Amino acid sequence: MSAGWLPQAVNVPADTGPRASFSAALMLWLAGNGLRLTILAVPPVIATIRDDLHLSATEVGLLSSIPPAMFAIAALAGSLLVAHVGVRVAMVGGLALVATGSALRGASPGYLALLVTTIVMSSGVALMQPIMPTAVRQWLPRRVGLGTALYTNGLLVGEILAVLLTAPLVLPLVHGNWRLSLVAWSVPIAIIAVVVYAFAPRSSSPRAKIAVRGKWLPDWHKGQVWRLGALFLCINSIYFDMNGFVPIYLASKGRSDLISATLLALNLGQLPASLLLLAIADRLERRAWPYLAAGVGLLASVAGIVLMPGWPAIAWAAILGFFVAVALILGLTLPALLSKPDDVARTSAGVFMLSYGGAVALALVSGAIWDTTGVPALAFVPLALCGIAMTVMTSIMWRSDELR
Repeated sequence: MSAGWLPQAVNVPADTGPRASFSAALMLWLAGNGLRLTILAVPPVIATIRDDLHLSATEVGLLSSIPPAMFAIAALAGSLLVAHVGVRVAMVGGLALVATGSALRGASPGYLALLVTTIVMSSGVALMQPIMPTAVRQWLPRRVGLGTALYTNGLLVGEILAVLLTAPLVLPLVHGNWRLSLVAWSVPIAIIAVVVYAFAPRSSSPRAKIAVRGKWLPDWHKGQVWRLGALFLCINSIYFDMNGFVPIYLASKGRSDLISATLLALNLGQLPASLLLLAIADRLERRAWPYLAAGVGLLASVAGIVLMPGWPAIAWAAILGFFVAVALILGLTLPALLSKPDDVARTSAGVFMLSYGGAVALALVSGAIWDTTGVPALAFVPLALCGIAMTVMTSIMWRSDELR
């Protein structure tokens, strides 16, 4: 659930009335759904994919790590795309790439083709990460907070719908074929792209006028970039890797019947946190204790799922989703709160490169541990260590006055 970085937008049109504001709000919410629908369509069928393609745990980890890897690599391209073609066209292009990549995944004859098509799909999502904040600034300049909350809520709803509907609705419609289920989830994305193209606000000029800063590369000499990157690495690793490994872990324990419910609980658990923080986020800015609580909660949740791979795992997954959302939503405020105005963009870029790149590496490590030892539970040790590392990093940031 993360947003990309952008230079500051200027010379953008203001929302001109209730009808325009409603249209802009609806487009933001719909596009937010497009950020996660196709990504979270994979965990409910990952055990079937593994069996059909005869994948190892390391190969499952690599497949699960592609989206966060592309989030790190392709975010800058989204910012440049906005500058050249404008927000509306850039957003439609990102959505079209997501829909195309997802449909092509369904035609993958083998593992290599599945990796390539997943890269295509994930690139579209990565492009949209910096597009969404720009759209908020341009389409709802007087309601930036509301616009951000809307597309973030859409993102969460997209996660939940994919997990909630794949097993009981989509798979029966396609006769249990996992390939056709991935194709099916590309259809709503294509529809959203058409709707956005038709109804999204137009820019007042052919191109969105973006103030491109001379300094766009992260300042790797700043410790703050590395500290924030480490904090986000822990959050992103736990979320993405748990979505990837929990299904095959439950299958290894003979509880395939709990996969859908556990994944749904993990993602549904984020909604209460999102709604709660809409009301009290301002009071928690730069506070250390929410991150400490989240670190402890995530550590306990990972342990609970691993040690109790039955019905209790569903409750632990919901708790994990809650604490992931708390840490991520509050964490997304830190680059803007701690950086100078001219450094927000490049600090954010560095943070996301480090965190998503680290999440990829950790997924591969977890898969390798599983394959090497033959003990599935040991694959979750690196993720448990992330919970501990969150508390350590919070203490370091508190001592450096970045948190209080």
